Amino acid sequence: MKLSAPIPTLKRKARLLARTGHIPLHQALDRIAAEEGFGAWSLLAATSAATRPAGKLFARLAPGDLVLLGARPGQGKTLMGLELAVEAMKGGQRSTFFTLEYTESEVLDRFRSIGADRAQFGGLFELDSSDTISAAHIARRMAMAPRGTVVVVDYLQLLDQKRENPALMDQVQALKSLARDKGLIVIMISQIDRTYDPSAKAVPDLDDVRLPNPLDLKLFDKACFLNQGEVRFQTV
Repeated sequence: MKLSAPIPTLKRKARLLARTGHIPLHQALDRIAAEEGFGAWSLLAATSAATRPAGKLFARLAPGDLVLLGARPGQGKTLMGLELAVEAMKGGQRSTFFTLEYTESEVLDRFRSIGADRAQFGGLFELDSSDTISAAHIARRMAMAPRGTVVVVDYLQLLDQKRENPALMDQVQALKSLARDKGLIVIMISQIDRTYDPSAKAVPDLDDVRLPNPLDLKLFDKACFLNQGEVRFQTV
């Protein structure tokens, strides 16, 4: 069954319904699911997961890759990052999600929104939402990570907001070396500049990445961009 809008758009609609209707979010999600012809949000999410592109995208990634995952707000880049982590864990690989943006409860909520159960993966999944996240922090946490571990960083532009952290270019270079030396797959979620015009270009690309500080995007091995349910993958 084709959805009337991408999952992130439906999720935003549910959040608005929860606020305006003064009902719990899970009830709002179920109402939106009913409008789409599903008995519950969990059924909608599970059905949608079977047709979403994370599996095909993950198959194109390899240990040692540094990957850029970019989209404007509300287009599902965080969900895609988690879906890629889930794809890794389905194959027995570990995943760690570093976020300066979300709390643990919000990340768990996003697991549910993609039809995944955090508990089923046991010790394969780790969440780090500390305020000290930087390339050096990630390297310390991943020092003993096995080859093939997926590392999702949410998000690129926040890494150098603290003055005590190295320049963004230096941190991305360090993460590139970490990926190659340890055989990790490092996925960096990225903002897209406000100047991006979807009427002129259906999906953003490297030219649209928001860069408040200098960064050579050729440091990335691969890139994936999202907009309105469309996904574009490229080798950098």
